[in-house]
Amino acid sequence: MQRRGALFSVPGGGGKMAAGDLGELLVPHMPTIRVPRSGDRVYKNECAFSYDSPNSEGGLYVCMNTFLAFGREHVERHFRKTGQSVYMHLKRHMREVTIACDAVLSSKSPYRKQDPDTWENELPVSKYANNLVQLDNGVRIPPSGWKCARCDLRENLWLNLTDGSVLCGKWFFDSSGGNGHALEHYRDMGYPLAVKLGTITPDGADVYSFQEEGPVSDPHLAKHLAHFGIDMLHTQGTENGFRDNDIKLRVSEWEVIQESGTKLKPMYGPGYTGLKNLGNSCYLSSVMQAIFSIPEFQRAYVGNLPRIFDYSPLDPTQDFNTQMTKLGHGLLSGQYSKPPVKSELIEQVMKEEHKPQQNGISPRMFKAFVSKSHPEFSSNRQQDAQEFFLHLVNLVERNRIGSENPSDVFRFLVEERIQCCQTRKVRYTERVDYLMQLPVAMEAATNKDELIAYELMRREAETNRRPLPELVRAKIPFSACLQAFAEPDNVDDFWSSALQAKSAGVKTSRFASFPEYLVVQIKKFTFGLDWVPRKFDVSIDMPDLLDISHLRARGLQPGEEELPDISPPIVIPDDSKDRLMNQLIDPSDIDESSVMQLAEMGFPLEACRKAVYFTGNTGAEVAFNWIIVHMEEPDFAEPLAIPGYGGAGASAFGATGLDNQPPEEIVAIITAMGFQRSQAVQALQATNHNLERALDWIFSHPEFEEDSDFVIEMENNANANIMSEAKPEGPRVKDGSGMYELFAFISHMGTSTMSGHYVCHIKKEGRWVIYNDHKVCASERPPKDLGYMYFYRRIPS
Repeated sequence: MQRRGALFSVPGGGGKMAAGDLGELLVPHMPTIRVPRSGDRVYKNECAFSYDSPNSEGGLYVCMNTFLAFGREHVERHFRKTGQSVYMHLKRHMREVTIACDAVLSSKSPYRKQDPDTWENELPVSKYANNLVQLDNGVRIPPSGWKCARCDLRENLWLNLTDGSVLCGKWFFDSSGGNGHALEHYRDMGYPLAVKLGTITPDGADVYSFQEEGPVSDPHLAKHLAHFGIDMLHTQGTENGFRDNDIKLRVSEWEVIQESGTKLKPMYGPGYTGLKNLGNSCYLSSVMQAIFSIPEFQRAYVGNLPRIFDYSPLDPTQDFNTQMTKLGHGLLSGQYSKPPVKSELIEQVMKEEHKPQQNGISPRMFKAFVSKSHPEFSSNRQQDAQEFFLHLVNLVERNRIGSENPSDVFRFLVEERIQCCQTRKVRYTERVDYLMQLPVAMEAATNKDELIAYELMRREAETNRRPLPELVRAKIPFSACLQAFAEPDNVDDFWSSALQAKSAGVKTSRFASFPEYLVVQIKKFTFGLDWVPRKFDVSIDMPDLLDISHLRARGLQPGEEELPDISPPIVIPDDSKDRLMNQLIDPSDIDESSVMQLAEMGFPLEACRKAVYFTGNTGAEVAFNWIIVHMEEPDFAEPLAIPGYGGAGASAFGATGLDNQPPEEIVAIITAMGFQRSQAVQALQATNHNLERALDWIFSHPEFEEDSDFVIEMENNANANIMSEAKPEGPRVKDGSGMYELFAFISHMGTSTMSGHYVCHIKKEGRWVIYNDHKVCASERPPKDLGYMYFYRRIPS
């Protein structure tokens, strides 16, 4: 493969130029040609508007002034908008003979026998085997559950015999293999030997020497494996782990969800394009596949492609709508999902072992933008697909195209009814939500006896260091989970046990409106009594047709008496005034110990920081209450946005509202501390919207009483701009019937949202399709009972 670059000019809109004329043509444009400096972003692998690359038929054109890259279809658009005329044309040329050579080099040796002893004798002994250095770093390799340390791959994994790193092997021309992270690790560290996991038996294993560039034998392999806790003489290798010969393999959700062991037919064409894994980016890929299977998102972005691209900013890589449109077009156009064309030469080399190649597109540019300034999503760590879904909805809300907002299809109103346990009075409130969180009703499991027996055997096996029994998965009726959503136990039942507080009342939830698309999250992740995060291993019989009409809100019923609309008092230490104001003035002094206490409970780190910040470092318990109140908000896990304080007053938040109404951002900060809204507004108005002085005013007016006329006027004015958010009308809530049909679901494998792998199943053209990163195949056995997020579309009445 060769990569060539050449300067190219677009004089007056395009046209090919002879080589001699091109040099003369460049002379007047020389002042516009820049040399990249430190800090310049140079895009040389991907078009800003499409997924064209130097490998594409037309190659890639890099602007020699902005260093943005464009495919052949989009380079003239950039020229018309900017007037930049000089581009470097990058094109990779593939020599087909090298494909044949790679195939020959990667084929198995004809001398390799099934007899391990024969194979070992044919391999040279590695020159590093006798004196191999092994780091005493405490690494122990578990008997199963392996995953590449740099990506999500769980196949073709290699254990480095020096430091115990588990990394994936090289990528082959037929899409098999891995991402080459084991080789990268060798180049970084120089550790020469690795053994392939899954091949270890008492007779030996596959050992590879990176330095010697080939398979080798290691006469001290048993010793080298024992260094990492692997007893080679008592194991039998499998692709998924070690096991004793007489032990039955446990059921694996990895195999069921990914439909392993089934020959899946690859799918090609529009709507069947996969997304490459960038290293724990499967949560993003699964959510975006589901999102762009929804017609409203297709129309909003791909349907407006010419307008969005033509009116994009000068740097389209930093525009949300441009990148959403680019991703949607990449997934839906079919341009990057075409069946491979086999030449006669390749067919002769590959013969019957050819595997259809599915490369997919890389969402690197999209991920870089949508995760910008977010400490979790911008990392390479695994994330919660549900949190990313809400993060995306928030971005769509903030970057709507004109009056059109495709995320409205998820938006609905929830009516919550709270009944006081003592007075039996009730309160009805409404809030906006974008997904339905369905509790796991473990107490309703239909196989309780089986679960109890398994738990007893598991404990005995762990105590006596015996192999674990075959896994038993809890079977939960969907109807029980739906009932738990509508009528959960006491409001503070779970949380109050941790805080040693009493239950306040009983809460029930109903739909004040039904969304056009209903997203259901199964709350599989919880905490044990020791606050250690764990995942329920459950099977729920999710229905293809869902009827939630009986959950329609009813409002205040005859005979019910409403609770007074009074916020509960909050006990604040005597020195809290100074502490509150100091923390708000200097956010760098946030109590990190309280933050970590909350984070260890499993809450997002940024949410924990906001909780401690907005409660003024008054301790983890008070911050915990803030989390419980705000955890349903779409921006719950968004980074803490610190406004200005001190003399800047309200100006740091933006313009002052009409009729001397303070900005909502400052009001929210004060009410988050537990003060009444009317108290916060009156204090801010009395102090010219200065946050410090308003807090001082509140603490110096303990006798504050609401003036009814003032409150009515204040609420009428202050709520005018936020009423559409609290109770949206018209197109903001697409109410309709409560009948739905399942069309997609996202499944999670692993023990925590911070680890594991996500895949997505979508029903298209009457059949289920599995989207597993870059691989897109017709599904044979969609595991609808093991999903984490379910997507339903409303059935017209």
